[in-house]
Amino acid sequence: MLDLWYKNAVLYCLDVETYMDGNDDGIGDFEGLTERLDYLAGLGITCIWLMPFHPTPNRDNGYDIKDYYNVDPRLGTLGDFVEFTCQAHERGMRVIIDLVVNHTSIEHPWFQAACKDENSKYRDFYVWSQEKPEDAHEGVIFPGVQETTWTYNEEAQAYYFHRFYEHQADLNIANPKVRDEIYKVMGFWLELGVSGFRIDAAPFLIELKGIEDQADVNDPYLYLKEIRNFLSWRRGDAILLAEANIEMKDVPAYFGDGDKMQMLFSFIVNQHIILALAQEQVAPIVEGLKASPEIPEVGQWAQFIRNHDELALNYLSKAEQEEIVAKFSPNKEKTWIYDRGIRRRFPPMIDGDPGRLRLAYSLILTLPGTPVLFYGEEIGMGDDLSQKERNSIRPPMQWSGEPNAGFSEAPSDKLFRPVITEEKFGYKHLNVIDQRRDPNSLLNWMERAIRMRKECPEFGWGKWQIIDTGNPSVFAHRCEWQGRAVMAVHNLGREACTVTLNLKNEEAEHLIDLLGDQQYQRIEDTSHDVQLEGYGYRWFRIGGQHL
Repeated sequence: MLDLWYKNAVLYCLDVETYMDGNDDGIGDFEGLTERLDYLAGLGITCIWLMPFHPTPNRDNGYDIKDYYNVDPRLGTLGDFVEFTCQAHERGMRVIIDLVVNHTSIEHPWFQAACKDENSKYRDFYVWSQEKPEDAHEGVIFPGVQETTWTYNEEAQAYYFHRFYEHQADLNIANPKVRDEIYKVMGFWLELGVSGFRIDAAPFLIELKGIEDQADVNDPYLYLKEIRNFLSWRRGDAILLAEANIEMKDVPAYFGDGDKMQMLFSFIVNQHIILALAQEQVAPIVEGLKASPEIPEVGQWAQFIRNHDELALNYLSKAEQEEIVAKFSPNKEKTWIYDRGIRRRFPPMIDGDPGRLRLAYSLILTLPGTPVLFYGEEIGMGDDLSQKERNSIRPPMQWSGEPNAGFSEAPSDKLFRPVITEEKFGYKHLNVIDQRRDPNSLLNWMERAIRMRKECPEFGWGKWQIIDTGNPSVFAHRCEWQGRAVMAVHNLGREACTVTLNLKNEEAEHLIDLLGDQQYQRIEDTSHDVQLEGYGYRWFRIGGQHL
């Protein structure tokens, strides 16, 4: 029987260098992260997703890798990594890591060898052109920062292709030897205890730009099937979570018949959630969910409010983008990036409003799929707009009100990135220790909500159905699995209201409250009227017993 553990998982994304400094050199490391595993286990996390931690020139937050088989010395050793995975497993948590094989750093030995000798086997590991293609300025991923997708290398006497920054040369996926190396990388980390991979930039991994004549398949998505085949034969319960900000019509090609990716991030639903929260209307959420195609039984959506990149809004209209910016991020000159998104964390976008924070994360925890949290979201961390590009949302974790937010005991000027000191979101006012002591804190709420989410596997496994509420600001949906059903109701509006749910009497003898923003009067067996405060939410089990 297949182990579909990810269906009822709670994922937590973190960057080792921003999480906890164990040796007081100003940089987070595996020693410090391991010390914080009890915290993550107590929060209810079941799977930790690590951003890149490999040796790197660190010109793109570690996504420019120069050695796939090691740990960046700043973060520790392979021994430290294995100890971390062992300790995580002891606490019932799995670990997945970023698989960044769309490109390498230009400092990677493969690229260095390819440039030195055109007869090297590594020459064909990359994509080359003797002349600069006419469309070199089209399709840049970071407009305003990146000018071209082809750069000339003097030593190689040729142009190399890079979908991203010029210091990240694209690998040639059409070369079987490249694919063999990808499998070796996967096999190496599987042997060290990881439970799968988040595939970085999945659409660009399989694009055939500049290598159309070399491709040995008509359908490049078959390369994803090859990767999945290797993974499943090597470790049957391991998963692939694809970062693919794609149109819904392209989704089936990534899931296949359950033989490609197990999970995809739900970018379009995410964008519609942000629009719905800005408008205080449910219509965008309904539109996003209904646009989602049927996926295989083993497939799963990953739901999130924010990830570690910009808040992409590329699938919304310009008018909708402007509406979100005006409502949530009016200082557009400082916050709008790459002509498609906002470089802010969610709490500052709503001025830290605790009611709206709980509403948003209640939505993520109950929408069909698996919830994914970005480190610091559990305490409502802010951002640092003084940092370049996406580094604004990647500050050190705020553990306490002690110097350096308890992240490190190094002198503050030795920190690799400054902690947030701005008053409302600064570490002296917002940190783990203070929230642990406050029973009404976001941290304690998040722990309770995650525990309840894990007790409601229907949200992750079940067939979902939108329930009519008759109110444009109230979203309700039910999920059913193995004869049991749960329901969540969310008021996106600021005004309190009462809605009548369109439920079938024979399947809803009574509703059992599981979680809400406050204590509400019990719903009588004969009534389907639900009271909600402004930005309120309620989770129910439909019929039967809760425990």
